Amino acid sequence: MSLNNVMAVCLATMLLLTGCTTPGDEPADEEKDDTDLTTAKESEENYEGDDPGECADDADNDRDGLFDCDDSDCQGSKACPEEIAGCTYDIAANYNADASVDDGSCDISSVLIAEYDRGYTNGQNAGYNSGYDDGWMDGYNSGYDGGDAQSTLDTVIARGSLKCGVKDSQYGMGYLEADGIYTGLDIEYCRAIAAAIGLDPGTDIVYVLATASNRFELLYSEEIDVLIRTTTWTTSRDADLNADFAGINFYDGQGMLVNLEAYPGATSALDLDGAKICVGVGTTTEGNIADYFQVNGMSYEAVNVENAEHATEKFVDGDCDVWTGDMSALVAQKWSLEQGDGQDFDMAIMPELLSKEPLAAATRDNDDDWNDVVTWVWYGMLTAEELGIDSSNYGAAAAECDDTGDPYVCRLLTQNLGLGTEANPLSATWMQSVLAAVGNYYEAYDRSFCDGDGPMSNCLMDRAGSANAPWWEGGLQYAPPMR
Repeated sequence: MSLNNVMAVCLATMLLLTGCTTPGDEPADEEKDDTDLTTAKESEENYEGDDPGECADDADNDRDGLFDCDDSDCQGSKACPEEIAGCTYDIAANYNADASVDDGSCDISSVLIAEYDRGYTNGQNAGYNSGYDDGWMDGYNSGYDGGDAQSTLDTVIARGSLKCGVKDSQYGMGYLEADGIYTGLDIEYCRAIAAAIGLDPGTDIVYVLATASNRFELLYSEEIDVLIRTTTWTTSRDADLNADFAGINFYDGQGMLVNLEAYPGATSALDLDGAKICVGVGTTTEGNIADYFQVNGMSYEAVNVENAEHATEKFVDGDCDVWTGDMSALVAQKWSLEQGDGQDFDMAIMPELLSKEPLAAATRDNDDDWNDVVTWVWYGMLTAEELGIDSSNYGAAAAECDDTGDPYVCRLLTQNLGLGTEANPLSATWMQSVLAAVGNYYEAYDRSFCDGDGPMSNCLMDRAGSANAPWWEGGLQYAPPMR
């Protein structure tokens, strides 16, 4: 074989062994084949969670697009416990505390029935209570708003008589004479009210005995229409006892009537340390006497009495050395005892006034129309005295009102001034009726405490120089303008 043939055989053999490639392409082909083999091998061997912590590292370790517990490879691992399907609603009848996935099987029918029943019951109770409260308030407000129609004035007019709560044992204020006739300043006030509203003071008044302990109950229970019974106007009575006070017809003060046999030479209340004192139950005198003795460092023994008759008995028998009460009452009782009612010892009234005792008429709370009438009747009597109008000249004064009469006098004698209710307004001449029945304040006081003949002579208690004098004489009796 020639040398050329040998070389050709060698070259062919090399081509068979190496393939038909160029020398520059061989390294790239070899690198590509190696990469494809490595990727395929990793795809076969890697999965999520094949290394510790991979199911909780927020990574897609096997590059399949699923992370941690979302990858099925992690299910059942410590980080991804096996899901348990069941009812997860804890009030359901078939609640499964181990379930981690709600499967929609919860049975709550019994719960709904119970909740419905409870809601129905609660709603019914709440509705009933709310309705009851609303109904009560509506009824109250309706009754209150309609109060004008139920004014005591309307009741009195319909009945045809006035029930007046009074005393019957205090001369000068409320006293029942032996002939059955009531007299006194409180009685004059009752008569004036009756006349003002068109009743006959002689026949249309029922006098009801009111004691210190039952007077406000009589008023509250509507057993009387007005209380005019030496009743002191105080804060607590005004606020707490369902009473509205009206005209103050007497300014009084608490005093002390002393048995001089028990306390000879006594000239002052300060001489009465250790005294046994008769004091009315349910009166302001109880608190006043306690305050006075405490302030002055003195002691006393209270002897409780129900009324003037009881006090008189105790005082005369010596069960008490001192009798305390309104000065007007003590003056009247001293005078009565001195007429021969059984006491055999000298008496004296001490000069001190222990308290202020404005004695006023009272009506029921919130009965404004009626209270206005009661109040302005008194002011009318006082205004009449101020204007010089009395029981003897009111007719002539009223007759002049058609022409050139005094406007102050004419308003008093010929105008209603808004008094009364819609159903029962007072007449335009109501004050003329008052003057015809009792006269003015001067005349009423004169008959009550004095001889009643005009000059206020032989008075049990002089008005002049006292708080009960009219303001133009230095006293406290003062009427607001009547216009």
